[in-house]
Amino acid sequence: MRTRHETDPLLGGQDGRTGHPGPAPAGRHAENVDLSEKQVWEDRSRIVLTPVAAPSVLGLFAFGAATLMVASLLAGWWGTPVTDTPVIAPFALFFGGLAQLLAGMWSYRARDTLATAMHGTWGAFWLGWGLLVLLGTTGVVPASALESRAFGFWFIGLAVITIFGALAAMAESVALFVVLGLLAAGSTLLAVGLVAPVAWAVTAGGWVLVFSAGAAFYVGGAMLLAATAGRTVLPLGKFSAAANIPGRKPNDPVEYGEGMPGAKVGQ
Repeated sequence: MRTRHETDPLLGGQDGRTGHPGPAPAGRHAENVDLSEKQVWEDRSRIVLTPVAAPSVLGLFAFGAATLMVASLLAGWWGTPVTDTPVIAPFALFFGGLAQLLAGMWSYRARDTLATAMHGTWGAFWLGWGLLVLLGTTGVVPASALESRAFGFWFIGLAVITIFGALAAMAESVALFVVLGLLAAGSTLLAVGLVAPVAWAVTAGGWVLVFSAGAAFYVGGAMLLAATAGRTVLPLGKFSAAANIPGRKPNDPVEYGEGMPGAKVGQ
């Protein structure tokens, strides 16, 4: 416990230049009271921040929708890549690519390094994938580019980045780790299947990515419900016990990081 010289925080109980407690306003008497560290932060924090909605809700939905369509096609659930890929490409380019890339940049404002890296990486991938399909459709590049060894090298880099993202997600929640873990595994299988080449690995990679997309829908939906309801509806396996119990508030209303009282890190 610490003893602090408490003053009226709203009327300027802190020195405007240094942020340290200043003299009590006229007509008011300061009192020495024992306050816990958290109480001190709550009473002293008067910071107005620009509101930032959780960008990963958009990013996860964008990733899940684009990945589900393309991965299910690779897994052989429906259609043929030659005839159906050009139809998917515009949706994947704008929703999976542009929308997810924007979510990554907005995650930067939310101070979420993991989301910035993952949404930025996969948003850029979907932009490139959509452009490659459109170039193949117009004959600028061979139509077989999506089955080439060179395309397989795309997934080597993506797999390495996503593996690190999955490891980082272990500090965030079990559900997010599942999304990125499956994504890393699917990317690895596609890299092997296209570079080797091994046909069964491409099909298996498609199956794994479908499950990754399903997990992304769940995490995005859970974040959306928590944001609108103000409490946990679907648990995400966070390491805070209260955040996993339906009906509990997922976050403390006053959160602070290094030197930034009132500022919350992440989403």
